Amino acid sequence: QVQLVESGGGLVQAGGSLRLSCAASGRTFSNYAMGWFRQAPGKEREFVAAINRGGGSQYYADSVKGRFTISRDNAKNTVYLQMNSLKPEDTAVYYCNAKYHPKWATKALSYWGQGTQVTVSS
Repeated sequence: QVQLVESGGGLVQAGGSLRLSCAASGRTFSNYAMGWFRQAPGKEREFVAAINRGGGSQYYADSVKGRFTISRDNAKNTVYLQMNSLKPEDTAVYYCNAKYHPKWATKALSYWGQGTQVTVSS
């Protein structure tokens, strides 16, 4: 099992930048694919970005492609989300996700952080 703690959220004006961090417990961090999701008020949780175990492959939602960058430092058990050119529509609670699917398992194990608030003013 892994515990995730997000940080780095806050209030920023449109066009500004924030860097979110997600610190994971345990010493098997490199086994997990990592992702960021967000949930705006009155909306469903949506995918933002993901990164594979080694960090060599990244995936982004169309709405953030070219503005956000996901990265990871396995030595620090941390995944990051660099958010540039922020827009008011980026306002949401951002959640860190860890997914682990060992070969012996029937389904993947998935864990969520508590979330960090990002508010972008116009």
